[in-house]
Amino acid sequence: MKKNILVFLSAVITCYFLITLNFGCAQISAPTGGARDSLPPRLVKANPEPNTLNFKGNKITLSFNEYIELQELQSNLIISPLQKTNPTINYNLKTISIKFKDTLLPNTTYSINFGNSIRDVHESNTLKDFTYVFSTGNIIDSLTMEGNVVMAESGKPDSTLMVMLYRNTVDSAVLKTKPDYITKLDGQGNFKFNHLPNADFNIYVLKDGDGRKTYNSKTEIFAFDDSVVYSSQTNMFIRLFAYAEQKPDNSKTTVLKAAPEKKLKYTTNLSPGLAGQIQDLLQTLDLAFNNPLKKFDTLKPILADTNYKPVSNFTLTIDSTRKNISLATAWQPESNYYFILPKETVEDSLGNILPRSDTIRIITKRTEDYGRIVLRFSNIELAKHPVIQFLEGDNIKFSYPIIATEWSNKLFPPGEYTIRILYDLNNNGLWDPGNYSKKIQPEKAITLPQKLAIRADWDNERDIKL
Repeated sequence: MKKNILVFLSAVITCYFLITLNFGCAQISAPTGGARDSLPPRLVKANPEPNTLNFKGNKITLSFNEYIELQELQSNLIISPLQKTNPTINYNLKTISIKFKDTLLPNTTYSINFGNSIRDVHESNTLKDFTYVFSTGNIIDSLTMEGNVVMAESGKPDSTLMVMLYRNTVDSAVLKTKPDYITKLDGQGNFKFNHLPNADFNIYVLKDGDGRKTYNSKTEIFAFDDSVVYSSQTNMFIRLFAYAEQKPDNSKTTVLKAAPEKKLKYTTNLSPGLAGQIQDLLQTLDLAFNNPLKKFDTLKPILADTNYKPVSNFTLTIDSTRKNISLATAWQPESNYYFILPKETVEDSLGNILPRSDTIRIITKRTEDYGRIVLRFSNIELAKHPVIQFLEGDNIKFSYPIIATEWSNKLFPPGEYTIRILYDLNNNGLWDPGNYSKKIQPEKAITLPQKLAIRADWDNERDIKL
């Protein structure tokens, strides 16, 4: 650094004398540091050397060509076979030292994968998936096992899951003990085990909520293979479908109930229009009240046409909160209705009724306000009771059974939808999770990669190959 300053000052003084003698001088600037370093650290020495056989010690030293640091080591490091007690790992300048606390197993190949934790100090260039391998026997095991994991309900991957191998193939092992080998998923849900011995394994998937690396809660995301897998089997690709047998119980969460308001009032799900409020042909008419209702007389409300002639084929229901009333009927397109709600129809827990009787003018939508869909399927397994689901975001908006290779709908709300095919094996209209104790696999769904955009008054057709 001092040398650079002296060079810079010397250049300034020289330029000054040149200027006084009427000579030109180039622009003065401080020395630059050269091109940015974009290369990750490189291993230059290891003690013992990588792929060492008959390893007897408990310490490993790794030296790199530049100053390094370890970032997020706990979430990146994978040691196989898994250690009961994590080794001590330190780094200093250009060196990483590893000291084992467990007694290493005889005739076993070990791999230490640092993930993306090794980076250089100056530019944070990452040495990706650096793995050091050694053996306590006279061979390096070289068998592999790979596969893919998706969430059974959505057909999508979850890269936060880990895959586990157990040499103890007793079913209860995953409930009580840690696995022998673990690995992580990539963004597409793929996994691969390297340096496996010739052995039989049970394979599982777990989202380890408590860090114990055992399946100890039915709310944990989990997957299992129905049979033992063999590391010696060639061209093996394992597909696993993850699920949570139960959803977390949030019922104990304390919810502060708001005091009832002094006046009873309600809102509807109708859209505003010029001549009245617009009713969707595919939806119920919903009334949401501000206070729970103690009384609801289903005989008082009237649905009528424009001549005030009552419509008889409608039903009224109230939900479990006693705050939402729904009216269901076969709405006719481009039609006018009146919904008459006498004020004595409802009464809340404080004895309040509506301040006045209401008459709501309703105009139903046109058939031209909806799109028309025709979907033709190939490779669909009709015997498994497929159900087509249309999603907006993560929410299922519409769901219909598929009973033939072609499905159509003449009244479908415009929008952009994700399409999912659920194989509803028990034909109950719902997705059902697996059950490990009963060895029941979850029902499986396929999410199509391409979304479907529905336009109003438009024929929307697509061929779908599963």
